[in-house]
Amino acid sequence: MLMADAAEPRAGGVDRKAVEVAVGVLIQSDGRFLLTSRPTGKVYQGYWEFPGGKLEQGESVERALRRELREEIGIIAGTVHPWKVEMVDYPHALVRLNFCKVFDWTGELQMHEGQSFSWQNLPVTVQPILPGTIPVLQWFAQERGSSGLGALLHG
Repeated sequence: MLMADAAEPRAGGVDRKAVEVAVGVLIQSDGRFLLTSRPTGKVYQGYWEFPGGKLEQGESVERALRRELREEIGIIAGTVHPWKVEMVDYPHALVRLNFCKVFDWTGELQMHEGQSFSWQNLPVTVQPILPGTIPVLQWFAQERGSSGLGALLHG
């Protein structure tokens, strides 16, 4: 489990329940991937992450991801490929990030929450990066034959 901002107290204490989150890793044919900034007013505002959001009651990861991508960035996902799961302990919440790769979608990107977006490659050129995003960059580096955090983050 990844612990973000380890020196900060944990809201809800040690017995808090994990929040299920569906995360879309959109990848273009040239290998670039989409990062979006967290909107103003949200925890970690301005940090860069992969789009997605919380599962609603009774919702599957795929259904939640499709809904979140439509609501947040205005696209309709094609095939959703479940990829990896990572637990992240943030001061405000314990989250289980269900990462899914998406290689095809329809529609043009529309940032419905006022966020910014950037198509990136390794090393990423946007900062700061949300802690829960770092494992994905590490997985990409392994898949693509890079190594070390320096190869992942530029700046």
